[in-house]
Amino acid sequence: MSTQSNKTILIAGGSSAAGVATAKALLGAGHRVVAVGSSEARITTAAAASGATARVADLANPTAVTALHEWINNEFGALDGLIHLVGGWRGGGGLAEQNDADWDFLSHGVIDTLRITSREFSTELAGNSGRLAIVSSTSLAHPTAANANYVAAKAAAEAWTLAAAEGFTKQAESDPSQQAAAIVFRVKALLTDEMKAAQPERRFPGYTHVDQLATRVAALFDQAAEEINGSIVDLTAS
Repeated sequence: MSTQSNKTILIAGGSSAAGVATAKALLGAGHRVVAVGSSEARITTAAAASGATARVADLANPTAVTALHEWINNEFGALDGLIHLVGGWRGGGGLAEQNDADWDFLSHGVIDTLRITSREFSTELAGNSGRLAIVSSTSLAHPTAANANYVAAKAAAEAWTLAAAEGFTKQAESDPSQQAAAIVFRVKALLTDEMKAAQPERRFPGYTHVDQLATRVAALFDQAAEEINGSIVDLTAS
């Protein structure tokens, strides 16, 4: 069991396969996990699979996030971790085909949910020496016209997370008891056992299995903040 167990951790985007795997890993390390999604049916099914506590909320709605914050505090106390797994991909074509509907989808899911949840919980995470983690994309290293909307949204999410990391550093300098950390994980794409079973002939080069991501997320709570704060970690499978 983790030496830093018994934390309260929120998984944003908890209904995804990565959310289920991450919840299982965190629960296995002795933590309490609240998995949040926008669809009651999907988040209830995911939480039943992982053992996490399910909550429904639009994480891009400040009022809804404030209500979620109050509920977590009442049920479990202050938050120790925010794992942001809200994602989705939209793209294709060239620059002219990067339409506003796709941008709105990505802005809502990738940027706004991160910005609003991390802002809401930032003081609490700092005071609890908490962890903030997001999953980004290796495509930021080689943007293309076909994925311009997507990489722009991911770049904004990374910038926001690194800004949070800088804030945590300043807080630790003024109060050494506050040892929070923010980190970015980059993947090419995430892989599940179901994907492998559905396409047994495919090799999925460079894909990161959701269990590998989950293990790395759980390990954050055993790592010193100065070792990981502001890191961008490439989880591309070799």
